[in-house]
Amino acid sequence: MTGWLDGRRALVVGAGSGIGRAVLDAFRAEGASVAVLERDAGKAIAIGEALPDVPVTVGDATTREANDEAVAAAVSAFGGLDVLVSCVGVFDFYRGLEDLDADVIDDAFAEMFSTNVKSHLHAVKAALPALRESRGSIVLTESTSAYYPGRGGVLYVSSKFAVRGLVTSLAHELAPDVRVNGVAPGGTLNTDLRGIPSLGQQSRRLDDTPGRAADLAARTPLGVALSGEDHAWSYVFLASSRSRGITGDVVHPDGGMAAKA
Repeated sequence: MTGWLDGRRALVVGAGSGIGRAVLDAFRAEGASVAVLERDAGKAIAIGEALPDVPVTVGDATTREANDEAVAAAVSAFGGLDVLVSCVGVFDFYRGLEDLDADVIDDAFAEMFSTNVKSHLHAVKAALPALRESRGSIVLTESTSAYYPGRGGVLYVSSKFAVRGLVTSLAHELAPDVRVNGVAPGGTLNTDLRGIPSLGQQSRRLDDTPGRAADLAARTPLGVALSGEDHAWSYVFLASSRSRGITGDVVHPDGGMAAKA
């Protein structure tokens, strides 16, 4: 693939590591100009040092202010915006309802849905005027958890079902001016996906799970353990003119879960 995104102006929310960073690199490799919104100051600094031509906004994607600032920075740098990608997310380490104390449900729900759902709403709201002007596209990060049971706990799975609903609802609302699609990755290597503070999981990383690569490969019909770099090309396709007839849909880079008996 060469030049699939030539001339495209993109904002990637949550580009500091994992899938988001892979999308940033793939978009640039395909000719896009890319701006970033990243909460972690250390990751933002690393991007700025490695890619000094990338406008980086440091801020919390769950807030209106951070998204407004990031969109303004992208538009100022590039003269407009054609693509919005959001890769923000947190996990719950398979915590079921029976394992959730009643007194933490309110806080845990708020944390999970704020990051995994509300952040997308703020990003789309902030970017929408510029995307309407360019007749651009949006790619949100769903998860295989929104299609198959057992890939997360009750809060994570339901939050990803909500993102699936956002894709469908926004695609209907924003057509014909803006296309909206999702990518639903399966389990992913080399990410910084963490838990939430209300469950005491903020320092726990899914990627630190012992034997994770072998476990991920064993789950899939293709026998593969995929990385952010593998997933990034699905985002490239959905952001490109090759997918101009596609909206309200999802790509599943998950090793063939739909073919699993």
